Amino acid sequence: MMFTRAQTRALRIGGLSLGGGAPVSVQTMATADPHDAAALAAQVARCAEAGAALVRLTVPDVDAARVLGEVRKSSPVPLVADIHFDYRCALAAIEAGTDALRLNPGNIGGRENVRAVARAAKAKCVPIRVGVNGGSLEKGETLVSSALKHVKLLEDEGFRDIVISVKASDVPRTVAAYRELAEKTDCPLHLGVTEAGTFLPGTVRSSVAMGILLAEGIGDTIRVSLTDEPEQEVRVGLEILRALELAPPGASVTSCPTCGRTRVDVRGVATEVEAALEQYRLERGNVVLPRVAVMGCAVNGPGEAKGADIALCGGDGEFLLYVHGKPVRKVKPSEAVAAVLSSMPNS
Repeated sequence: MMFTRAQTRALRIGGLSLGGGAPVSVQTMATADPHDAAALAAQVARCAEAGAALVRLTVPDVDAARVLGEVRKSSPVPLVADIHFDYRCALAAIEAGTDALRLNPGNIGGRENVRAVARAAKAKCVPIRVGVNGGSLEKGETLVSSALKHVKLLEDEGFRDIVISVKASDVPRTVAAYRELAEKTDCPLHLGVTEAGTFLPGTVRSSVAMGILLAEGIGDTIRVSLTDEPEQEVRVGLEILRALELAPPGASVTSCPTCGRTRVDVRGVATEVEAALEQYRLERGNVVLPRVAVMGCAVNGPGEAKGADIALCGGDGEFLLYVHGKPVRKVKPSEAVAAVLSSMPNS
């Protein structure tokens, strides 16, 4: 890793270490009905399989807090209860066994309610994320001033296991807010662009903002907020970390953009190979995968093939399989995935 991480205070959320130099973690938020334990448990499991280290569940009422407790019994990752407006939901979630809370102390009813939540969280060692969004600021406040005001409410009660997020819906404000915040606190920071959008624009905005901040050493955990399935958020988040070498390499395939010379389905084969590699990694306990290239023609294909561990170099309706830079045999597109998998170490 070539980036120097900002030093933040260390804390634990369930079995996950956060801050204090711990690896940057990826989280997401469940979209299933907060009162449907089976649907939530299934979604949490899928997110964990995709690589989420934390999953947040909305808790709009006390019944939902009890459901969170049921889901927590089988969850493979820590759960965070998302609380707004009613401090009693936070107390119920703590009692039900949540691993952490996400709340805005300014909207749960005043200092006495904040004090009650802080006492209960401290007794159960439940960290709190103070989450401030650009759309919920009081008049005259900035993202940073609002967050630090709310942090002080908790710290005045002797509570210090705090994570902070200050999300705007655009890249410049998000980057500026986190830079300022990183200079003013040692609390671990949760990065994100709020309401980032549908898959493509949301991915781009999130990648740009978080890429800048992470490269500057800012950030301890991230969420890519997309109008999409939570698993997609996790996959994008992991790719951001992998691109910066902040997470182990995953199923990454080098492939060409194709052109008029292409006579094979590079996009289809590359997508199938990438999915097969990801499944291979998951089934074998997150092993480090070899470098794989899928190329469309002889212009750049042989050069990329020599630099990859395994490569498919396209010709006229077929591929030439390379292993460690050496040509092995010709394969049909329908045989491409099997050819790559059979060339994997220990296959």
